Amino acid sequence: MAESKASTLERSAASEGAEEPAPRSAIINRAEAQAVDPAGEEPLDDAITCLARTVYWEAKGENADGMEAIANVVMNRLGHEGFPDTVCKVVRQGREKGDCQFSWWCDGRPDDVEEEKRYAVAKEIARKALNRQLVDRTDGALYFHHRKVSPEWAEKYARTAEVGDHLFYKPRNDKAK
Repeated sequence: MAESKASTLERSAASEGAEEPAPRSAIINRAEAQAVDPAGEEPLDDAITCLARTVYWEAKGENADGMEAIANVVMNRLGHEGFPDTVCKVVRQGREKGDCQFSWWCDGRPDDVEEEKRYAVAKEIARKALNRQLVDRTDGALYFHHRKVSPEWAEKYARTAEVGDHLFYKPRNDKAK
């Protein structure tokens, strides 16, 4: 049930943008979201799992604000020209060239969850993001990096926010690369 609702929400966000309210009939409740991928070991083939694992692996050591900011970037990309039209495709983008947009996807380590409580938080954030119930803490960012690194690409973009351990950016002319 939750996967079907997530697919509807994902299509809606991709076509209407993440700012528009989610269709009420597709809203995912907490119990539905937590029932998806309960142990963090399922295949990455649905929006809730792909988004929750991305939030978990990119920001599991941060507070909810930092985790929400990662979800914001995925949802911003989903609704932006120049990016794929599903959460899983957004998360996997670049994998075929070894240039992953989300570092956890190409780091060569197992992707199974190690901390169930943190993963439950990540799933709740994924649920709210898909339901479009999160404030965009990144001001429309499409890119981010950890504050301990200084990638060359960051100079080309406008910094929009600093949340937790990450810095967030969007294109100066609103065009995705």
